[in-house]
Amino acid sequence: MSQHKPDSPENDTWFSQEQLRRLERADLAETSCAAVPTRNVSNGEYVPLAQTPAQREVEARVAALTEGSASRLGVSRRRFLCGAGGMAASFIAMNEVFGRYFEASPFELFESAAAAEWGPPKDLFVFDDQLHMVRDSQGAAGMPLRATSQGAGAASTAAGFKTNPFNPSGYPDELGNPWSAWTDSLQQAPNVGTDFALTSLVKDVYLDSHVSVAVLSNAPLGLFLPPGAKEPIPPRTIAESLSSEILTGYQTSAVRDFVNRIAGSKRMLAHGQFYPGKRNLDFMQQQIEECQPDSWKGYTIAYSAKDNDDPTRAMDRWSLDDEAMAYPTFELIRRNRAQLKNHPGFFNICIHKGLTTLGDPADPASDQAIMGNPNDIPKAARDWPDFNFIIYHAAWAPLFYGQQSLRALHEGRLLNGVPDVQWVTRMAQQCADLPNVYAELGTTFAATVTIFPSVCAHILGQLLKYWGAERIVFGSDSLWYGAPQWQIEALWRFQIPEAMAAKYGYPRLDETARRKILGLNSARLYKLDSRTATAAGGPYKPVPRDFAARIPPELRATLADAAGSQQGPTASLLRPLPDRFAQLREDYRDAGGVRTNQRHGWVLRD
Repeated sequence: MSQHKPDSPENDTWFSQEQLRRLERADLAETSCAAVPTRNVSNGEYVPLAQTPAQREVEARVAALTEGSASRLGVSRRRFLCGAGGMAASFIAMNEVFGRYFEASPFELFESAAAAEWGPPKDLFVFDDQLHMVRDSQGAAGMPLRATSQGAGAASTAAGFKTNPFNPSGYPDELGNPWSAWTDSLQQAPNVGTDFALTSLVKDVYLDSHVSVAVLSNAPLGLFLPPGAKEPIPPRTIAESLSSEILTGYQTSAVRDFVNRIAGSKRMLAHGQFYPGKRNLDFMQQQIEECQPDSWKGYTIAYSAKDNDDPTRAMDRWSLDDEAMAYPTFELIRRNRAQLKNHPGFFNICIHKGLTTLGDPADPASDQAIMGNPNDIPKAARDWPDFNFIIYHAAWAPLFYGQQSLRALHEGRLLNGVPDVQWVTRMAQQCADLPNVYAELGTTFAATVTIFPSVCAHILGQLLKYWGAERIVFGSDSLWYGAPQWQIEALWRFQIPEAMAAKYGYPRLDETARRKILGLNSARLYKLDSRTATAAGGPYKPVPRDFAARIPPELRATLADAAGSQQGPTASLLRPLPDRFAQLREDYRDAGGVRTNQRHGWVLRD
């Protein structure tokens, strides 16, 4: 029989009496409401990790700032922590412990106007260069990535993750924790398949963030599970590859057309799927005619290339500079240059580089272009000057975790005078003189900004040093990591420490650079108007709050892979609706509640 009261939270744990004596309720601890998490929270299924000394110091500084500020404002500590001042307190405390990585002012502790001044401005144009969603039949595809960013806690445990999916060895991050939440907004959100579906995409991006325009991407993951088989194999045909993808090119274009139709303006662009090889040219042409892609997305690391008619032979990995495999596909795209009239980004070739879990990037067997390194970029960029090569994830090779990069910094490994951050440094130096090569920040920024801030500073610093702010573009890789707003705010506040910048010659990440990275550069690449929706005469109309009710049955069937459903855009999807919407995004926010920062679970007593 339980020794606790029937409604006691202790009944919802697996802890023994001895373990409970070492724990306290997270929701009763004042400091647990800090905007940025400062300790590991358990949902009751495992003993939480102990606070690291650095996290303890941050927590103490947040508590001191909160005590003085709340008293001065005449509000409770908890209420202060849940407001703009509480967010500033976390940034200030992190700066004091780890070095100045975030722009935050003590005035924000007391003045809402100061918080507005230091945060992203209302006229900020944001172009998210990389969005993902999951078709209904592949609903669980994003859960490991979400768990990685959420940290240990109830949400990850409920989804079946009890350790960091991409840090099985338990290496500590820069805060000393093997599994920190990247942002508090993710820590307690459920990790379920619906988080990555169409309704979440529209809400998180167009109602809950600054994003004006975004590119919906897709991913040929490169493995196919045959019916009845236990182990996946490389696909042999386009059809086999499409069956395993999180979203096909046809579905991508259908979602784009739906979003733009209900908004009455161009709010979303769509990637076509880059399948190289002579055997795939007909499919590429079919995509152009039926889907009308705004740009292209390719994975050299994926099994997606084929140059023969043998139906039993698997597709191959490929490289950008492979003249026999990739160049015929580039030529096909160039022959269709008439698409540029209505899709000005048609010559933008977006390529996944880095972010590999296949072996150790330091191993010569893994350090290849077909495995994600950037060595194939220079030749392709020189041979195809009409194209823009947008390198996703900035070619960062962290095995999805930044410990290797952090170790390189601590050991002082240099490449031509700057720390060697695999493979970012190599790409930045190899492509310095190639104006048609761009770096996209999806996942790379999100995975480093809060838990590996020094790695983040070197990545941004080196791209600015060798390429300038004009060749870096923002992508959030949402929905894997929740709504993109937390990344937008972090990038707007992030700065490269002065001592680091002086030592390595890194330019300052100032407001002009941030505006270019967050939106203006992509607006130029896609030839879009960079005025915001709030500006007088701005071209981007808001998505209606009742958007979910407007999703047509044909689109739902397409995303669910229903038998007989259309895989491409249909007339019914493109037909205008008779009514319009009138509520702006601000109306949606005004109707919401107040952030609580509350964490439910258990923490170790000090």
